[in-house]
Amino acid sequence: MSSSTDKPDPNASPLSMDASAELHGEIEALAEAARSASEVMGEIPTERKNAWLRRTAERLDAARDRIMAANARDVEAAARKGVPAPLRGRLALSEGKWRDMLQGLRDVAALPDPVGRISNHSIRPNGLSVGQMAIPLGVIAMIYESRPNVTVDAAALCVKAGNAVILRGGSEAIHSNLALGEELRAAARDEGIPEEAITIIPTTDRAAIDVLLKLDRSIDLIIPRGGPGLIHKVIKESTIPVIAHDAGVCHVFIDESADVQMAIDIVHESKIRQMPVCNAVETLLCHRGASETVLPAVLKDLHEAGVEIRGCEATRRVFSEAVAASESDWSEEFLSPVLAVRIVDSMDDAIEHIRRHGSNHTEIIVTNDYDNSQEWLRRVNSSTVGVNCSTGFSDGFQLGLGAEIGISTSKLHAYGPMGLEGLTTRKFVLLGRGQLRG
Repeated sequence: MSSSTDKPDPNASPLSMDASAELHGEIEALAEAARSASEVMGEIPTERKNAWLRRTAERLDAARDRIMAANARDVEAAARKGVPAPLRGRLALSEGKWRDMLQGLRDVAALPDPVGRISNHSIRPNGLSVGQMAIPLGVIAMIYESRPNVTVDAAALCVKAGNAVILRGGSEAIHSNLALGEELRAAARDEGIPEEAITIIPTTDRAAIDVLLKLDRSIDLIIPRGGPGLIHKVIKESTIPVIAHDAGVCHVFIDESADVQMAIDIVHESKIRQMPVCNAVETLLCHRGASETVLPAVLKDLHEAGVEIRGCEATRRVFSEAVAASESDWSEEFLSPVLAVRIVDSMDDAIEHIRRHGSNHTEIIVTNDYDNSQEWLRRVNSSTVGVNCSTGFSDGFQLGLGAEIGISTSKLHAYGPMGLEGLTTRKFVLLGRGQLRG
């Protein structure tokens, strides 16, 4: 990626220097407008924000043909560029994605508004009342790849939580995102919401990201959501606080007490349901005590479904169709019909593997041992940890958040699927009757 700084490169041509200055000015102006809008957003009543959400759903539905044509243009361009099919699948607005996107708007409208909510109320010995009130974060810039439905989900959540949002999607989805953004902003005008509260960066120039990452006077939070290159760049270069939505190297651990059919079903759905998503299982760990009684049936089911098994030496002994796993496979987010499989001697070894190779996303144990299930929940500190269920439940919609802006793998105030609550912070509020500290 190219970079943009306040001082242009003295060796650059006059044309490139002018273009850099123009881009910097354009992005800075958009961010300043979003800042001004954010000062209004925190005071907008819930009813008006909900009206915007419902109106957005109506406008998107009416503009469906135009938006789908823009999306088809993006998908066709990606195919011409040789983008792999799984990634083109992320880019395409399928019938299911479209339906979920519109339903997500209505679901967010139905959620309680967190802004103004008082928590942690107490009375001090001197009679001073102390509480914490939820307030918007301010201006949130989201930098993401593919998935144009994220544009709508992110805008819905940010606006409902009283924030302004700046959305910089990937160049591969530019026509889809601009078409969606047009309706998001038009709905804002319809309902008396500042349209500058929803900003779509209109350029595919990657230097726009470099500019955004330095605008700490206008932007309060950066949320990157995409591949490792994007995440690492943002973390390294941003002067603004970052909540990363990193890779999903998710694990399922088959305990020695696991039920065979339950293990087959959970691993199958965790891998097969939708592979190019961050909550799909990428590594299967199995206790040695279940390696001959449970694991072969699980791997046979996956193999018959077209999944390539990359196993450790012990795995290849119990399942001959497995190929040798490389060291890098243990940390890989495949997003494809490939699964890394390792047999371990204990839960301790499984947890150690996750701590070394995982991405703080989602880890599931399959077990019939209550004590083991509770130990797993206590000791594994990824953002979502579960017992006897699919990794696919690591999803804002499934967890009752209405929608999600992403799944945070940063151990900050928001960890895991990030909905409305994660897009607010809290201020202390004090109610006294003339108390003095003295």
